Parts: sequence; C-alpha cells; structure tokens
Amino acid sequence: MKQFAPLIAFAFFSAACSAAFAADVVYPPGIRVGVVPIEGLVISKTFPGFETEDHGVKVLIAELPLAAYGEVEHAFRTNSFPGGANAIKPEGLQTAAGEGFYTVESAKDGADTVRRFSMIIPGGTFSGYLAAQVPESATKTYSDDAVRQMFASAVVRQQVPVEEQLGLLPFKITELGAFKNVRTLAPGAAILLADGNEETGIESSSYMVIGTIASAPTQPEDRGRFAQQAAGQIPGLRDGRITMSESLRIDGSPGYETRVEATSGKANTPVTVVQWLRFGSANQALRIIASTPRDDWSKAFPRFRAVRDGIQPR
Repeated sequence: MKQFAPLIAFAFFSAACSAAFAADVVYPPGIRVGVVPIEGLVISKTFPGFETEDHGVKVLIAELPLAAYGEVEHAFRTNSFPGGANAIKPEGLQTAAGEGFYTVESAKDGADTVRRFSMIIPGGTFSGYLAAQVPESATKTYSDDAVRQMFASAVVRQQVPVEEQLGLLPFKITELGAFKNVRTLAPGAAILLADGNEETGIESSSYMVIGTIASAPTQPEDRGRFAQQAAGQIPGLRDGRITMSESLRIDGSPGYETRVEATSGKANTPVTVVQWLRFGSANQALRIIASTPRDDWSKAFPRFRAVRDGIQPR
C-alpha cells in the first residue's frame, strides 16, 4: 500500500490544482472567452480584456466569426500562410477549448521594443481570439512562458448571462420581447435579441439589434435624411426599398421611424425591417433595427414596440 501513497497524494494534489485553476478563470464582461490572468493583470475599463494598472501590458480578448479559425487551421495544416518564407507561422497550443494556433514575435511600438502574442481558438459557433503586448521592461514578470501558460488556460463558455450583457449597455432594457437568444455584438455598445441562433441562422426569424450612434445630427431638419441614409446601410439586406420614413416621439424624445422591404439571408427570405432612431443630447442617438420575415410582421411588430418602449436611460 505504501508504494501507492505517492500516487494517491499526487492524484489529490492534481485534483486540487485543477479545481483552483478552473476557479481562477476570468471572463471579460460580455465575452465568451476567459483565461487565468497573470498576477497583476486586471479587467480593462477601455477594451475587452486585461491590462496592468500602468496600462503597459495589454491582453485583448475578442470573438471572431466561426470561419476565422477554420482558415487559420487550414493554413496551418497545409503550410500555406500568406507571406511565404517570411510569414510568422503559428504553433499548435492545446487549450480546454481545443487546439489553439499561437504566435509570438518581437516588434516596435513607437521607439519601444515589445513582445506580441496572439492565438485563435475554436468556440463552437464562433472563433476566440487573444492578443497580448508586453513592453521589454515588463518581460521579467510577463515572460514568454508566463504568457504562453495564460493563453493555454483559455476556456469558452457558450452563453454569457443576460444580466451581465445588459449591465454593460449605456441604457436599460426592461423588456426582452420573449426573444430566445440575447448576445452582445459589441461589449457596452450593441446587443442582439433573436429568435434564431448562429446555427439555425439569425436572418430567417425575428431579431432586433440595439445600439447607440455617436454622430447623429443635432438639427431636426437633418434627421429625416440621416434616418434614410442609415436605413439604406443596414447590413445583410438586399434589394431594399424604403416604404415609409417619418418623425415621431419615442418616450417623449424626438425620433424617426423608417421601414424597409428587402430580402435577407442565404435563403433570400423576404423581410420587413423597421429602424427607430431616438435622438438624445448632443449628437447621441439610440438606434433600433428590427427585422422579421414578411409573413410574420403582424405578430412581430408588437414585440418590437414593447422592447423599444422598455428602453430607458441609465
């Protein structure tokens, strides 16, 4: 029995380390990728990720489209990276999310020499991306090995708690319109409410995108033209035709409602889209885009309005 004691002790030690490791994973607010940050790194207040208090060391964490990981993986397997022999080729790095593709290089940030690290990982329905920059003066604490270990700790959560996502926005959403999926598009700036998901397709069912615009016109006479231009630039719409555009009051504030008939998605689904702009102080405006298959318009529009009318300033 004595000969097994070290193995038993090691097993308990490994389990304890694994539990501690998992408990130390930190997710930047609104992001589905987390890591165990190196001591001294804290959640950044200006971008999704971590940084030191002096802002010298930065670790960016972001979500990319699903295809991004596949493209890097294909290039890795076929050794076909752009740039030929001078290209920086990644190495495989195993993480809890799956195999990551990891690079490290020396570079210049102005006159300063820095170490730069990057990695892309599979996220199931998206690709996770991590990037770090470490000034030469900080490489003793934030060494190549330390950063590599931090990147190797990367994990993915499939859902971000709704309360966490909503809490990042500069406005309150008090009504979700019975939408099944809530997903941050830009942390602290825009959010998606949808009946569909990334697997079934967002465009084939009702959805809303809610965010802010920082360059809205301040003069009432300019708002109609601005609303129509914004509606004409809604991503994902083809053969769009504006059917109405008029001013209105939204919760006591000046606004504009614009409706568009178009086709959307891979299946060329006929959709009806409504865009609401609610103008605020200075050049700020709330922008709401709501789309639904044309046949579902009469059922979807009351839901869209309920969400719109439940949005309040913080």
